[in-house]
Amino acid sequence: MRIAILNKDRCQPRRCSHECEKYCPRVRTGDETIVFGEDGKAVISEELCVGCGICINKCPFDAIMIIGLPEALTEPTYRYGENGFALFGLPVPQVGKVTGILGPNGIGKSTAVQILSGTLVPNFGEEKGDWDRVLEYYAGSALYDYFSDVVDGNVAVSQKPQYIDMIPKAFKGKTSALLEKTDDRGVLDNLVESLDLAHIIDRKISELSGGELQRVALAACMAKDADFYFFDEISPYLDIYQRINSAQLIQEIAKEKAVLVVEHDLAILDMLADTVHVAYGQPGGYGVMTHPKGVRIGINQYLKGYLPEENVRVRPEAIKFEMHPPRTETDMVSLVEYGDFSKKYGKQGEDGFSLKTTGGSLKEGEVLGIVGPNGIGKTTFLKILAQEVEPDVGTVDVDIKIAYKPQYIKADMPVRVQDFLRGVTRRFDTSYYQAEIAKPLQLEPLYDKIVTDLSGGELQRVAIAACLSQEADLYILDEPSAHLDVEQRSLATKAIKRFAENSKKTAMVVDHDIYMIDMLSERLIVFEGEPAVYGEAHEPMGMQDGMNKFLANLGITFRRDEDTTRPRVNKVGSRLDREQKSKGEYYYYKIDE
Repeated sequence: MRIAILNKDRCQPRRCSHECEKYCPRVRTGDETIVFGEDGKAVISEELCVGCGICINKCPFDAIMIIGLPEALTEPTYRYGENGFALFGLPVPQVGKVTGILGPNGIGKSTAVQILSGTLVPNFGEEKGDWDRVLEYYAGSALYDYFSDVVDGNVAVSQKPQYIDMIPKAFKGKTSALLEKTDDRGVLDNLVESLDLAHIIDRKISELSGGELQRVALAACMAKDADFYFFDEISPYLDIYQRINSAQLIQEIAKEKAVLVVEHDLAILDMLADTVHVAYGQPGGYGVMTHPKGVRIGINQYLKGYLPEENVRVRPEAIKFEMHPPRTETDMVSLVEYGDFSKKYGKQGEDGFSLKTTGGSLKEGEVLGIVGPNGIGKTTFLKILAQEVEPDVGTVDVDIKIAYKPQYIKADMPVRVQDFLRGVTRRFDTSYYQAEIAKPLQLEPLYDKIVTDLSGGELQRVAIAACLSQEADLYILDEPSAHLDVEQRSLATKAIKRFAENSKKTAMVVDHDIYMIDMLSERLIVFEGEPAVYGEAHEPMGMQDGMNKFLANLGITFRRDEDTTRPRVNKVGSRLDREQKSKGEYYYYKIDE
């Protein structure tokens, strides 16, 4: 089966010569394989198309995809009209379990949730959906009873959105007012305490940071009385402690309700979910939801890039984790050395925040990971290194040029992406730039988009590229994993690491995704202390020592999976967890058995 996809946002018939129609061999023989509809956009006949690919290459705006589907895919569950995105299969929510969805952005996860909530009716590729046909189609399956309840109006849905930075645009007022509106279950006080929201409850939504907004969104979703809970990415802007805490709260809800979670932090998904559906396909073209798999098996198959039950390869290469703990400190040349320094915010005798730092060195060609809870002084530390902030005690005499990607990215430039990047670097049109930065970060499809129109994940990739594009000695990236899916995180990791190694530059990465830190870092700077009160930054240390110190503060242990050598969180109190803690080995004690 073959489907034709037209991206109507990219199709600009007034700015082209209708190359898709002009060069189509079937049109030249008299067939109406490509015509132009009432809206002026191209319409491609999938029955007449021979899949030659000429229209794909000739379209000046890359608006066309011709996709050959696996033979097993015959009838889509839902399709957005002619030449629109097609979704095959659905996840199966189960009461008493957390069901995960693992797959790239733009693969149909949100469409699946709209169907499960009853907002969209499966149309099986037809013009309009019909619930009677849906019930007939799913008769005898696990989804029949669920859709019967949807039809009868007996399914209430609570959803946490992916992009929480849109909340202040939709709601004006205090945090307490928003949360009180959602408290159907009478559990608001417990959620405020569990998610540490007491200190922001009287603040305006517009004044909250990304991490605070994320926890407010989680509380609002959990407070509702629903039958089906959907959480779209719980991890962005949360530190690992907050991620684990949120996952445990979601598991409590799943004891009595059906819960569906989309999450790209694989360590958290592994710990949180009972089963996973792997979503594969072509983003923006079509998506396929597999049958449920055990969470360990599903994640491992996705990382390897091959789904044996479906006999489908979803990625040409596996995502690999190097197994080399402890990592020895490299013999690279030091870029800069800094001494002890400290900084305090707040007047003498009043409550405030203080940061104390032990001196260390940064080396050429290495990637240095920075880990620690939110509100512990990581951003202050980076600003002092960048000489944006002066320390109170000690001096930082760093005579180097620094490029900085902030944690919170503002899109306030109404220009095309390629024009924006050209303004940042003179190397934009070089083959090196396109191969080492643009291609791994998948920037080419974004070139003609306006920066202010980018999604969170698209904006993140552009921001990473803009940082790496600058002429600097030290590159600082604050949470580069936010809003990126698993594959994008892997590609961004490779881009950052190769850039540092090939150009002999130093990169410092602040992130809470253990997988990304594990793949990126040669050494770690660990922050300890009490969030919003005081923080202490230790000198750079090897991965084994650094992760042991960091995880000991969190009280969790990690092991390696035997198939993929990826990090896995041990269940607290399990035999392996107790054994590792007794030996002080919190990080990759041994291969998972």
